[in-house]
Amino acid sequence: MPSSTMSSESATAPAVLGAEPTLRPPRLGDGAQLWRIARDSQVLDVNSSYAYLLWCRDFAATSIVAECDGRAVGFVIGYVRPEAPDTVFVWQIAVDAEFRGRGLAATILHALLDSVAPAGITTLETTISPGNTASQALFAAVARERGAGLRTDSLFETHDFPDSHEAEQLYVITPAQRQEERR
Repeated sequence: MPSSTMSSESATAPAVLGAEPTLRPPRLGDGAQLWRIARDSQVLDVNSSYAYLLWCRDFAATSIVAECDGRAVGFVIGYVRPEAPDTVFVWQIAVDAEFRGRGLAATILHALLDSVAPAGITTLETTISPGNTASQALFAAVARERGAGLRTDSLFETHDFPDSHEAEQLYVITPAQRQEERR
């Protein structure tokens, strides 16, 4: 599920070296760029372009976009679980290839958790396939940096999917607030 990504636009629109992306909630106009980043990742399940537009409109409070030079270069999209209103579920996280290796994915996740904490969110959930070691390392690092616990459980097995989808393990970070905030 979550992953760093690469972009087909990298060759035509290079980023300024050292430019720091700004983080903000998504806007409706970001939907196409988020879809492109997900598509170019070759790791994420690509949802319909319509779904990304809905994420930007309906779940902006639980999502973050990293923007540089007027274009999205990374994102996290999530939602508050209806059955667990203290839990934000991270649906996807991705970073353009030219911005990888800068810690941007972790920065985006921290920003998301900091932004939802005032609403009483204490837990982060996501699913990661067994072969996605980059995402496993990312979520483990974020838990460690926040002084939080991380546990994994089986959630969706291969036979649960109607196609050839890999199993998805549930990753749970709790408490999601930064350790110094809990004191």
